Amino acid sequence: MSDESTRQVPEEPRQRLMLVTGMLGAGKTTALRVLEDLGWETVDNFPIRLLDRLIETPQAGRSDMRGPIAIGFDSRTRGFDPQGIIRKVKELGARADLEITTLFLDCSSKELERRYNETRRRHPLAADTPVDAGIRAERELLAPLRRWADIMVDTSEFTSNDLQRAMRERFGDADAQELTVTVSSFGFSRGMPPVADLVFDMRFLDNPHWDPMLRPLTGEDAPVGEHIRTDPAFDEAFVRIRDLLLLLLPRYRAQGKAYVHIAFGCTGGRHRSVFTAREIAAALREHGFSPTLLHRNLGARAADLLEGSPRREE
Repeated sequence: MSDESTRQVPEEPRQRLMLVTGMLGAGKTTALRVLEDLGWETVDNFPIRLLDRLIETPQAGRSDMRGPIAIGFDSRTRGFDPQGIIRKVKELGARADLEITTLFLDCSSKELERRYNETRRRHPLAADTPVDAGIRAERELLAPLRRWADIMVDTSEFTSNDLQRAMRERFGDADAQELTVTVSSFGFSRGMPPVADLVFDMRFLDNPHWDPMLRPLTGEDAPVGEHIRTDPAFDEAFVRIRDLLLLLLPRYRAQGKAYVHIAFGCTGGRHRSVFTAREIAAALREHGFSPTLLHRNLGARAADLLEGSPRREE
């Protein structure tokens, strides 16, 4: 028998499907929003009886149609029937091409009542009765789903940020949680960068522009770097900025921030800011980050005219 005839065809990856449900007010909308940020296709209040149509086998070669899908539903969803949902999902779970997970978001009745009173929203199952009656009725209705769910998250003590962080930690992969860091240099003579998150003004350092030998060079040239390092303020300032960034960046990532732009400015954007940005980017790489380094005004010769004006305090 030839190798061609015995060669196995690689299996198609299974379609990931997550059903997100739980008590009203427990955080389903927030959970779905985080999953969407993590690359899931999300659909809320979807009739479970139509699941088959949503997850029909994609066309051959359309791998882009096999991304993970998260479907939200709750007691307000049309045709909501917990036992019927369990039967449907058990049936779908028998398929070899599907990987199904059910996430149930729970919350204490006392906390749910507080949230409803705070937002002044009426519980859908309360009708003309107090909100606690609606919560009790909903909890009894959802009991089969809560017992059957693969994952249960209690949000009683969670803020919205706590739930977002928990969702990212449980369902995000390393790539999805990677923080995109940009380190840039710029010249104040051409204005502040419009989208920077953190801006450091390096004009307190001695300006290499006033050295005729260094003026035509940039912060990427070794003589300029050596000149800047001789400034007594540079080492301490650099260490403090570096340590501040190493403190802040993991916290930004934990809060779900996807992009952070750190900008360093000097007068023309050619010497002090360029050198400092390069050194900070290198330090961040040593600590596990992968920053993109940009120099906005490095090729701007017009900055020389500004820095070449009569010397003044910057």
